[in-house]
Amino acid sequence: MQAAAPRGPARAGVLGASASGGSGNVPADDRVLLDALPIAAAVVGLTPGGILKLLDHNPRFDEVMVATGDAGIMTGDFRSCTHLQIARLMLGFLKDFEAPDELDFCDGEGVSARHFRIKLSPLKPCERYGPRCLVSLVDRTVEVQSEKTLRAEMLRDSLTGLPNRLGFTDTIEKAGEAGGASVPRAIEHAVLVVDMLRFSRINESMGSLAGDELLITFARRLMSTLRSGDVLARTGGNEFGILVGIRRGIDDALAAAERIQQVLTAPFRLSELEIKVECAIGVALMQPRQDSEELFRNAQFAVKQAKQVGGPQVYEPSEASAARRRFSIETELRRALDRDELSLFYQPLIDLKSGKVAGFEALARWTHQDRGEISPTEFIPVAEESGLILSLGRWAMDKAAQTLADWDRQAAPLTGGKPLPFYVGVNLSAIQVARDDIAGMVAAALRDHGLNGARLTLELTESSIVQDPARATRVFEALKALDATVAMDDFGTGYSSLAYLQRLPIDVLKIDRSFVSGMMGDSDSVAIVRAVLSLAEALGMSTTAEGIETVELATTLAALGCASGQGYYFAKPLEATAAFDYWKSRLN
Repeated sequence: MQAAAPRGPARAGVLGASASGGSGNVPADDRVLLDALPIAAAVVGLTPGGILKLLDHNPRFDEVMVATGDAGIMTGDFRSCTHLQIARLMLGFLKDFEAPDELDFCDGEGVSARHFRIKLSPLKPCERYGPRCLVSLVDRTVEVQSEKTLRAEMLRDSLTGLPNRLGFTDTIEKAGEAGGASVPRAIEHAVLVVDMLRFSRINESMGSLAGDELLITFARRLMSTLRSGDVLARTGGNEFGILVGIRRGIDDALAAAERIQQVLTAPFRLSELEIKVECAIGVALMQPRQDSEELFRNAQFAVKQAKQVGGPQVYEPSEASAARRRFSIETELRRALDRDELSLFYQPLIDLKSGKVAGFEALARWTHQDRGEISPTEFIPVAEESGLILSLGRWAMDKAAQTLADWDRQAAPLTGGKPLPFYVGVNLSAIQVARDDIAGMVAAALRDHGLNGARLTLELTESSIVQDPARATRVFEALKALDATVAMDDFGTGYSSLAYLQRLPIDVLKIDRSFVSGMMGDSDSVAIVRAVLSLAEALGMSTTAEGIETVELATTLAALGCASGQGYYFAKPLEATAAFDYWKSRLN
C-alpha cells in the first residue's frame, strides 16, 4: 500500500502527548529503547476508550513529523491527522496484533517527494494504556529513487537512448489500458517490427563501431517517420519496434510501413562508403485485452513472413496457427523417431514390358496416436526445416535394407536361396546430401543386413544437385562405388542443367507425375515425355514414369519406350507384408 499527502501547515494529530518526548505513565525501559534506536521511533498505546495515544518518542521521530508537514500529529486529534492511513494501521494493530503491521507512504510529489516505511512491533501493556506498540519510521527516499533510476536504465537502450524491448512492451501495455472499457472510444494501435537485413555482414566487414554508427543513424531515420504519439524502441540487435496509433485500421499501419521504406531508399554513409540498407517489416494490430508480449511476438512472426515475400506483412492468425502446428509436429516427430513409431510403406514399380515387379519405392508413413495419419507432405518439410531429416533418412535407409533382407529370407523357398530379382528405392533429401555422410550411411545399411549395393536405388531430386554441384558429384560417385543405382526424382520440375545429366553418374530419370497425368489430354505433356525419353536414351539412362493411374497411360508409356512405371493403376503404397504378397501375385 502506498499513499501520498501534500505538504502543508502543521495540523493537530491523533497521538496526543507532550512535545517534550516523555511521559510519566510509561515504563522507563521505553525511554532506553527509543534512545538506543538509530531511526525515528515512538511508543503508541490505546486507551480504554479506544483512543490512540503517543506515549513517548525519540527526537528523530519529531524531525520526521516536522519534515513531512505533520508536526501537529504530536498534539492528539485523530480527525485532523494528515496521514490517516498511518493512524488506521496503528489502531487496527493495537486491537489485533495479527493485523497488518507495515505500510509504505509517500510525502510530497515529484523530485521532492520523500518515501517512508512504517513498521509496528507489539510491546508489553502498561498500567494506564493497555495494548502498546513500537512505531519505527524508515526513510526509504534514497532507496526508492535508486530503484527508479535503475528501472529507467533497465528500460532504455544504452546505444540509441530509445526504450528497449522491456520498455517497449511496457508502453504497449499502457496503450492497451488506455483503450479499456472506461474509455468511450478505444484508442487503436498497431505494432510494427522493423528488422535491418544483412546487418551482420556490415559488422563483420567494417567492425562493431561502424555497426553502432549505422544503428544510431538508422534509428534517427525511423524517428523521422513517426507521428505524434508514436513510440520507437530498439528491441533487439538490429530490430526496432514502433507503436503507432491508427484511426483507419490496417491502412494507417501500412502507411507507416511505406514511410519507413521511403526514408530508407537513400543510402547510408559510413566513413567513405555508401551502404544501401533494406529492412523487413511485420505488422500486428492490437486486439482488446491482448497481452503486450503476445502482440509483439505476432509482429515478429509477421517479420519472418516479410523476409520471405520481400514486402511488409500483416500478422494473420491462421498463418501463426499453421506455424504452431509445424512446431508441434517437429516436437512429436522427434519423439516418434525416438520411439520408432514411424513405418515404411512400399509402392511397386512395374516393368511396363513384362508386367513384373521391377522394384519398390520405400515411403515413410506416420500414424499419430492422437492426430491419426499425418501426411508426408506435412511432416517431411518440417523434418527438413528442423534437421530431423538426417535422423529420419538414416532410419528409412536401415529399415528399407532390413525389409529387403527379410523378403529374401521369406522368398528363399521360391528362389532357391537367391536374392529377389528387384530393388528397393529410397529417397534422399537435398538436406541429407548437403549435411550427412550419405555413402557411409548406405554402406552401413548394406553391411548390417548383408545386401549388395545393386539392390538399392537412391532417389535424389534436382535441388540436391543445384545447391552444391561439386558435393553432389562426390556423393553420386561414392554411391556408384557401392554399386548402388542413382535415380533423379521428379525430373523436369527443377532447374538442373543438361550438363549435369551428362557429367553425373545418373542411371534413372523419373518422369514427374505432373507430365504423366496430363498425357491423354495435353499434347504438350506428351511432347515433354517424348523428349525426356529420347534424352534418357541418348545418355544411356533408364526411365520410370510416376503417377500412372489408367491402363491407357500404362500402354502409351510402354509404347513410347518407358522402362517402368508406378501409380495407383498398379497399386498404392503397401505395408511390407502386403508388398511381398503383391510381388508373388505378379510372378505368373
